[in-house]
Amino acid sequence: MPDIPAYKNEELSFEERAKDLVSRMTLEEKVSQMIYNSPAIPRLGIPSYNWWNEALHGVARAGTATMFPQAIGLAATFDENLVYKVAEVISTEARAKFHEFQRKNDHGIYKGLTFWSPNINIFRDPRWGRGQETYGEDPYLTGRLGVAFIKGIQGNDEKYLKAAACAKHFAVHSGPESERHSFNAVVSKKDLRETYLSAFSECVKEAKVEAVMGAYNRVNGEPCCGSETLLKKILREEWGFKGHVVSDCWAICDFHQHHKVTDSPHESAALALKNGCDLNCGNTYPKLLLAYKEGLITEEMIDEAVTRLMVTRMKLGLFDDPSKVPYTSIPFEVCDCDEHRKLALEASKKSLVLLKNQNNILPLDRNKIKSIAVIGPNADSISVLKGNYYGTASRYITVLEGIHEAVNERTRVYYAEGCHLYKDKVQGLAEPKDRFAEAISAAERADVVIMCLGLDPGIEGEEGDASNEYSNGDKKDLNLPGLQQELLEAVHAVGKPVILVLLSGSALAVSWADENIPAIIQAWYPGAEGGRAVAGLIFGDFCPSGKLPVTFYRTTEELPDFRDYSMKNRTYRYMQNEALYPFGYGLSYTKFEYGEIKISSDRINAGDNIECTVTVKNAGNWEAEETVQLYLRDVEASVEVPRWQLRGVRKVTLKPGEEKEASFLLTPKDMSLIDNDGKRILEPGVFEVFIGGSQPDKRSLALTGTPVKKAEFEV
Repeated sequence: MPDIPAYKNEELSFEERAKDLVSRMTLEEKVSQMIYNSPAIPRLGIPSYNWWNEALHGVARAGTATMFPQAIGLAATFDENLVYKVAEVISTEARAKFHEFQRKNDHGIYKGLTFWSPNINIFRDPRWGRGQETYGEDPYLTGRLGVAFIKGIQGNDEKYLKAAACAKHFAVHSGPESERHSFNAVVSKKDLRETYLSAFSECVKEAKVEAVMGAYNRVNGEPCCGSETLLKKILREEWGFKGHVVSDCWAICDFHQHHKVTDSPHESAALALKNGCDLNCGNTYPKLLLAYKEGLITEEMIDEAVTRLMVTRMKLGLFDDPSKVPYTSIPFEVCDCDEHRKLALEASKKSLVLLKNQNNILPLDRNKIKSIAVIGPNADSISVLKGNYYGTASRYITVLEGIHEAVNERTRVYYAEGCHLYKDKVQGLAEPKDRFAEAISAAERADVVIMCLGLDPGIEGEEGDASNEYSNGDKKDLNLPGLQQELLEAVHAVGKPVILVLLSGSALAVSWADENIPAIIQAWYPGAEGGRAVAGLIFGDFCPSGKLPVTFYRTTEELPDFRDYSMKNRTYRYMQNEALYPFGYGLSYTKFEYGEIKISSDRINAGDNIECTVTVKNAGNWEAEETVQLYLRDVEASVEVPRWQLRGVRKVTLKPGEEKEASFLLTPKDMSLIDNDGKRILEPGVFEVFIGGSQPDKRSLALTGTPVKKAEFEV
């Protein structure tokens, strides 16, 4: 066998091979590999590679792929197994597309295997436009779903990654979008550890995420993509992160342009590299050559970063015989196949949250309805199916189309746009309210009205992505935009039963609707099959099971200052007012009954686990899935702690009359608290355990009519 260079020797470890490969590069070649669109180095057999790819809820921006509900909708399923399956499909399609593109010599942006997903920032304020990309406001739920998504993306081969996931944006990042390039998020040590870093820690330690992306903002004065505290001390030293760090796009030039912590591009590049940022999404890292000349960095620092990047590419099998890499033979035909679309439909169904169902008006009986009016700017909108960071579906089922499909052929469907999403008219030359009359006429002729209101990704999203009079992607308030509230009231005044479908990536303050409209469904941005799922829920083809991953507040006024990163009075864990619809809440078409909690011991020693078991019975007439939630309250904590917090979720499917046990294991970590110095400690004392289909708050009890069971134990 001819003598091959070590980097081509598949018997050696990826680290040994990568080190050898980097040792053969010139300084200029090394730096060229640290930018997201890395050029080829033909003499070493290195092909060009573009690191920038997105897969938030399906392979994004690279043509046709299965489109799942937006991340916030996936969060509403509270279902780790489902999120894992979704991510598995995404990485399967990613491989199929990647190898097909490679065969066509297409190495462009969005065509690689390094996905900058999931976004595990905490959705701490409902005004944040990018909250739709997250798994909601709770660190526990975010951590569980983030871990499941990463495992599904990265696969379970012992040697190779199926694709590389990236936990972003590290850290303390959730708006305001308009100030993200200059903003300094000031956060206490307690909030940092308890709320903002918790899910990142799980994604690094448990899911072994391959990449972490830094955020645009500063945290306590340090820019995240050059933060010694975050990237060196916490991520690498404390958590033992072995993968690579990528900057958010053009975040490193913010150091000198907006944060003003450096004076020049080469100083910014040096600061980022020194603190462990390996890859620059942007164009600042070519200045590393000048930084090296001026003695600001060493070649060893560059070697370390490029080695980490080459290890990732090797783990993806990009330097190996394709026949040895288990994912190279996935055929192009799997993209957007029937089986994958079926899973997208299942995910859409499970993401829908039934917020109100007065006198069981839902489900509607399709045999009794002769005419139905579908009204609203989101009724026939494709963009509300997509959310942001989306791919292309081969077919979109809007709510209007879903209703057309679902009704009997003799049923007349009237459709009226009703109003523009946020302007005062639909046609530019028209009078204001130019679609109101048509909407009223449709409602008058219908037995029942389905109103599709809310937001779309043009109103809420990322700065530069969503841009209109509603500011830089964030919402000014929680109200329905434009004329939507007025339209809702006008249609309601006709006197026909109204079903309100809210399509949005975040919570809206819909107090008037809660008081006046008999049925309300929160549908998020439900993916390409979304309209079919919404219609199926309305006509009773399945029983709703989604739960809110965020709090729905009553007013904008009760929210703390958007720029304040303290968790005081934020999210269900610390809020003081009563919610309109609480975190963890969602109705079903059936009734569940809970037995008393059985607890393995009412006194344990510090360091012991405790088991909690409850019997759940389906006391209604529908086969249904229940989301059993366990909340833990530390009664005697020495510092301020959440009033209670989610510590376990079990999904239980029950036929009418059937009962099953749901068991939870609480670990010492679950019982521990974060003190004011950011240290995790386990204090002796009394703990209360709550298990049920919701939080143990008064509002959830009033809305569901089902009390949550309670037990206690002492450590």
